[in-house]
Amino acid sequence: MDKIAKDVGDIQSRLLDHRPVINAEIRYFVREFEEKRGHRESRLLENLNKIVTETNEQMLPTDLEGMLSNVFTRLDAANHMAERVQQRELEAQQSTQLQGSMERLKEEWAEFLKEQQRLKEEVDEEHAKAVGKLSTTYNEKKKDLTKFSPL
Repeated sequence: MDKIAKDVGDIQSRLLDHRPVINAEIRYFVREFEEKRGHRESRLLENLNKIVTETNEQMLPTDLEGMLSNVFTRLDAANHMAERVQQRELEAQQSTQLQGSMERLKEEWAEFLKEQQRLKEEVDEEHAKAVGKLSTTYNEKKKDLTKFSPL
């Protein structure tokens, strides 16, 4: 009976107790995962190290004064270009204002000429009336003179 209990216990542990199998599977999975991930991470770290090294070589100049002088030169050039752009904008604005003033002066001149023409016509009309009146008065005086003259 002892043997039967042992066999039953052995059968029961094999059927119901899966811990040894699960532990072995977990160890296998962890070992495979770490091995595959470890290679991937080492490649990633190597690539990052390469990129950092290249960036350091390209970005960090050995001569700080040379770099600053280059920055100041570029900054001066940018300032000069900005001043030129501002000057052009100012000239364009002044040109626009000048054109506006010229247009306004042309309109005022045209109005002035129209007014002068109107005044000239009024003066001509008044002159014609005055000449007409004088002619009429002169003719009347001439008639009066001829009446009184002894011819």
